[in-house]
Amino acid sequence: MLLTIDIGNTNVTLGLYQGEALGPRWRLATDHHKLADEYGILLTSLLAHAKLEASAVQGIAVASVVPPLTGVFVQACESFLGQTPFVVDAGVKTGVRIRYDDPKTVGADRVVDAAAVQKLYGGPACVVDLGTATTFDAISAEGDYLGGAIAPGIGISADALAQRTSKLTRVDLARPPAAIGRNTVHAIQSGLIYGHVGLIEGMVARFRSELGPSMKVIATGGLASLIANEAKCIDIIAPWLTLEGLRIVWELNHKVAGG
Repeated sequence: MLLTIDIGNTNVTLGLYQGEALGPRWRLATDHHKLADEYGILLTSLLAHAKLEASAVQGIAVASVVPPLTGVFVQACESFLGQTPFVVDAGVKTGVRIRYDDPKTVGADRVVDAAAVQKLYGGPACVVDLGTATTFDAISAEGDYLGGAIAPGIGISADALAQRTSKLTRVDLARPPAAIGRNTVHAIQSGLIYGHVGLIEGMVARFRSELGPSMKVIATGGLASLIANEAKCIDIIAPWLTLEGLRIVWELNHKVAGG
């Protein structure tokens, strides 16, 4: 089995693949203070919960946008799973041509997302990743990564609102009953949820004007289901898109390595 690990600023997402089939998957809070042994114990516990031994893992693919945790996970995988992970980084074959001014500055998660879109859906496409940041990535009809846009995520917006105001507190990120809030909680939820939907629909319209009317819109990330259900511009909800991209990139490199 292949273990895929996406290390983000807010969440660590993991999934097990048997061939192309995604089996058990987990989304955990990122803890920047955990040591390699602690993450190693967590990995073995997750496998045990899925009724699997560590020996069932025959490969590990990692994408990380948190450099200090990359080495921590590598050490954890080596010590507890007996495998050195394949880390997607600059120089790794992804099958995606990156047209960014400085390709090395593109996050590994955005590159593997593009690889997944190229393989599974085709271009032109816009990937809306609803995580710590809300990112918009453009993939051409030929499958090239063209660039994108980065905006504060809905969680960051909620935190900033609570921290910078005296009477507004943090609320659950849930759909309010109406756009016009009748109390403070619903008013904040409306601004956060529907305001973010407006951001997404506006950005998607701008991307479509540049990529063409046939552009597909794929939503991913931890908040994809919540927001995409409200945004009529979303065509596909793919919450595990990055894991799919990791599988695709891992297979590409291992086929190349194996001749």
